[in-house]
Amino acid sequence: LPKSLKEVSGTETIVGSKLIWMLNDGGNSPKIYGVSKKGNIKKVLKIDAKNNDWEELTSDKEGNLYIGDFGNNDNRRKDLAILKVTHKDLMNSESVPIERIQFYYPNQKKFPPKKKQLFFDAESFFYFNNAFYIFTKSRVKNEYGKTSLYKIPATLGTHEAVFISEFNHCNALKCWITSADISNDGTNVVLLSHTAALIFSNFKGDDFFSGDLTEIPFKEHSQKEGVCFKNKTTVYITDEKAHGAGGNLYELALY
Repeated sequence: LPKSLKEVSGTETIVGSKLIWMLNDGGNSPKIYGVSKKGNIKKVLKIDAKNNDWEELTSDKEGNLYIGDFGNNDNRRKDLAILKVTHKDLMNSESVPIERIQFYYPNQKKFPPKKKQLFFDAESFFYFNNAFYIFTKSRVKNEYGKTSLYKIPATLGTHEAVFISEFNHCNALKCWITSADISNDGTNVVLLSHTAALIFSNFKGDDFFSGDLTEIPFKEHSQKEGVCFKNKTTVYITDEKAHGAGGNLYELALY
């Protein structure tokens, strides 16, 4: 990927576009990029919002794109949000207005909480059946692989996130959950870590962790932070350029 995407953190395909959409995480310009399958930037849109800590992209069936502005390394934020970019603006504009959907975790009482309760960072979410599903990222020592699944409605306003369930991949830093997506038919969910793709299938309702788990370990370790479905059996993955590794767009066959 080009240098302007060296801190790529979110990756998504949308209805009605052949491009793969990407963003950089917090500290970078508030822009989203339409990228070809060869890694060339074909479109750059300036978003009319601050990049507090953008971490993830998702989209709905109408081709609207959503930015997850919920990176929360220190668990201090009270302004967690999802930014909606309409399909029309995505296709036609160079400077793009947004609609803001705000939310909060009802079980967070202090900002920041104690070190053993730093469970309110997040880098992963997706849109499914008129709702957003957020997967948290643990900052608690020896519980780094723990992720909690929350649900909020995909409507304007300020919403209380509803807890659904939790999953623990492992206890090491390499097990941080950094991205998520669901297949278009709603049958497979993929979670990404730096070292593996976790695929959940045959789940009940929207408790995705209740399903069967297939783990695909990666041969190479890099800072993988973006995943999205290309089709039902294949995903795109992106990683940040760091420590002499990464900065690439990959394809991974799940089956």
